[in-house]
Amino acid sequence: MEFAINYSPQAADLLRRGAITLDRFKCPNWPDLLAEAREYLPVYVHFNFRAGPGEMAAADWTNVTAVRAQTNTPYVNLHLSPQSEHFPDIPLDSTDLQHVTFLTERMIADVAAAVEQVGAERVIVENVPYWAGHGPTLRPAIEPDVIRRVVDETGCGFLLDISHARISAHYTGVDPYEYLARLPCERLRELHITGIWHDEAGRWRDHQGMTEADWPFLAWVLDRIRSGEWARPWALAFEYGGIGPKFEWRSESGVIAEQVPRLVDMAHSV
Repeated sequence: MEFAINYSPQAADLLRRGAITLDRFKCPNWPDLLAEAREYLPVYVHFNFRAGPGEMAAADWTNVTAVRAQTNTPYVNLHLSPQSEHFPDIPLDSTDLQHVTFLTERMIADVAAAVEQVGAERVIVENVPYWAGHGPTLRPAIEPDVIRRVVDETGCGFLLDISHARISAHYTGVDPYEYLARLPCERLRELHITGIWHDEAGRWRDHQGMTEADWPFLAWVLDRIRSGEWARPWALAFEYGGIGPKFEWRSESGVIAEQVPRLVDMAHSV
């Protein structure tokens, strides 16, 4: 299994100085950033597509095809992310069967549109975090049975974000290991990990460095993969660091230098 990290100037500098080793940089679909990152390493693109809002009909598939070819990106990813702004009449925490069915069908339609363009074997869907009243994601999108239905009916693969799963489990009152076990990881194709922290209001947030509480979840997931219970993904991505105001304040060289070698060893052990 390959190891990647979000591209950041800090990670690039550590790589240049030989302080870390990587297989790839993970990047958004930004041409200038891709060109910069490719000066150091192979890259792959993590697209910003969302399943549910009905946006896939407007996707620029000519660009997607070109970028995938240029970067050898194996999958087109979609986030299972219908949000309150798209469906204001549906309560954030709804478990109403009509709402669940409606949103599931909306996500299936968007994933099917991507499948029609590139084939089911090249599409993966990612679980997103649910924060109850603290975030925009509608609860049906994170229910394991819903995610499984999307995967089963479209034939696509699954991108497991471990931290997203833990956040969703926390805010729905479910044991995190039980939640993880219910996801369609027999179709696992890619894996994401970050640390979790609690902001000043006590809300759970991701995209931080790993803490002692985070490592056991990654080890547990990798054990499921090694045993053959779950499929082996092509890559593990550490979604720490990045470019711009959203990420540059959490791109500490010390965190990257300390944690990447351990993560590389864990990824390569699978």
